[in-house]
Amino acid sequence: MLKRFAASLKTSGSGPNKVLSSLVAILLGCAFGGMLLVVIALTVREINFASAWDGIRVVLAGVFNLGRDVNGSGALQFGFNGKLVGDMLFRATPLIMTGLSIAVSYKTGLFNIGAPGQYLAGTAAAIAVGLSVNTEVVPSWIAWLLALLAAMLAGAVWGAIPGIFKAYLNVNEVITSIMTNWIAANMVASVFDGSKFVNKIDYGKTGFTLKLATNGVATAKLGLDKLFPGSSVNAGILLTVLFAVVCWLLMSKSRVGFELRACGSNKNAAKLAGMNEKRNIVLAMAISGALAAAGSALYYLQGDIEFYWHTSMSLPAAGFNGIAVALLASCHPIGCIFGGLFMAYLSISGSQLSVLTPFNEYNASIIIAAIVYLSAFTRFFQDLFRQREQKVSADPKTETVPAKPLPVTGEDKTEVKEE
Repeated sequence: MLKRFAASLKTSGSGPNKVLSSLVAILLGCAFGGMLLVVIALTVREINFASAWDGIRVVLAGVFNLGRDVNGSGALQFGFNGKLVGDMLFRATPLIMTGLSIAVSYKTGLFNIGAPGQYLAGTAAAIAVGLSVNTEVVPSWIAWLLALLAAMLAGAVWGAIPGIFKAYLNVNEVITSIMTNWIAANMVASVFDGSKFVNKIDYGKTGFTLKLATNGVATAKLGLDKLFPGSSVNAGILLTVLFAVVCWLLMSKSRVGFELRACGSNKNAAKLAGMNEKRNIVLAMAISGALAAAGSALYYLQGDIEFYWHTSMSLPAAGFNGIAVALLASCHPIGCIFGGLFMAYLSISGSQLSVLTPFNEYNASIIIAAIVYLSAFTRFFQDLFRQREQKVSADPKTETVPAKPLPVTGEDKTEVKEE
């Protein structure tokens, strides 16, 4: 029975099908974006088809955009742009982490829509600790590490709350996660309101916190600033790749991951097999919260980014965008790396679209939203490909005919008798 249950935990869809389904969703979203630009060119007098074609190329080229030829014809130029590539890697850092957060919880049969709240909890903890540690006494790298660990601990605690309600009271984690999102938003605003962490140095910036670099706390560059000059990239992107590998090893190669996936596949069967399903639910949500909070910490530990602490009426988009990253990755930890990079790629493309073409930033947001929306259909495309494979395998025309045995000659018979 246990062998059959373990076999049922294997993914039913093949890896190529998952990749193909994500590519189909992306291509459909890009096609929709191209049609949108053409429609705008048809309906707006100030925009022509040449501008629409430029817009399509800017969206597709993304970070490989060098701008327009100022001294010549003003045509778009494309090539390696170190600043845009570096900024893409930096923007991908929190997206990969929130994608991992959603993916881990989904593998356990949970939908962690509370990533924005966990992201905010990690932000508050990282900034508070990073600005409180006296770096004249304690080395700045220790303060950096303490800020990251404090953020992960805060996110784990905040994520465990919906897990406890789900495990012991059977309250849907979506409902409790939505509530904890807005509780976190208001708690963070109340914590920073009037605190010493508010920026009172720069005039008119009282709605922002101090930069962590003012206390000498910042993520090391490790030479990435030389590879991508002028960008905000740092070693945070390398840590996110490490986090993704660790999550893959945890979920696929460890006993803890097996139990988490078992609870997600069939909670009752896991309980019959001797697994503590309640503990695993809480643990999965705690891990998920820690990952989302680590994403926010790595973002603000860049050092030169201010945090707008008036969050009582808004939630960070990175928390929700992690859902699209996880869906594009089919909730595979390694796939979240590429999903996060793609979402950051779109973000860079959108900003370039409004700068280099007559289209505004709202047009770019619509294109990005269409691709994000279609990412939810990756599972639908997987089912289509799986059904197609089943039909092909069930087709009698594709069945192979077993080869007839070769006739035994007299010499062979003699040799058999002699043996």
